[in-house]
Amino acid sequence: MSTPAIARELMVASQLRDRGISDPRVLEAMLRVPRHEFVPEPYRAQAYEDHPLPIGDNQTISQPYIVAVMLEALQLRPSDKVLEVGTGSGYVTALLAELAAEVFSIERHPALARKARDLLAGLGYSNVHVFAGDGTLGLPAAAPFDAIMVAAAAPDLPPALIAQLDDQGRMIIPIGTDDSQQLQLVRMVGGQPIITPRELVRFVPLISNRDE
Repeated sequence: MSTPAIARELMVASQLRDRGISDPRVLEAMLRVPRHEFVPEPYRAQAYEDHPLPIGDNQTISQPYIVAVMLEALQLRPSDKVLEVGTGSGYVTALLAELAAEVFSIERHPALARKARDLLAGLGYSNVHVFAGDGTLGLPAAAPFDAIMVAAAAPDLPPALIAQLDDQGRMIIPIGTDDSQQLQLVRMVGGQPIITPRELVRFVPLISNRDE
């Protein structure tokens, strides 16, 4: 039976490197972060397989390859301040904490936010701040951000998140409906968002508290 460390090495080699992920910092972060710790016990044996897994509240922990694609697209620097929309299990939060100086993460479900906050603290991540709230609004009090990573699909680019990007900020976000979603990389250039379409994906919907 393989250990989690061996399973992580196999995940990085076969699911990431072999499929074109080449950013050494992203690969190293995914080797370090124990994904199994963020997966509920009934699914832990599948923690390093290349598919999403349920984490409760109709939410999922994302497929490792798609996480790596999004992280690589953001080209994070060690000095960056990052906003994550959709904390979920806290797995991507931990990866962001490995790659950036400070991470602010917002989760719509208070129970998931509490669980992720406790788990991240227990794993020693001190550069992470997890909040329960409406992700479509971002965190204006902590803006501007060098990068924003959104882990739920919006029908259109949320104006509040665009407004919270730094002058040269980047955002990766799934845009579309339940049936058709595509990652979009947003780069701020001269105060205007420049959008590059990326991979086709499937995420849970980004829901505003106002819609409930």
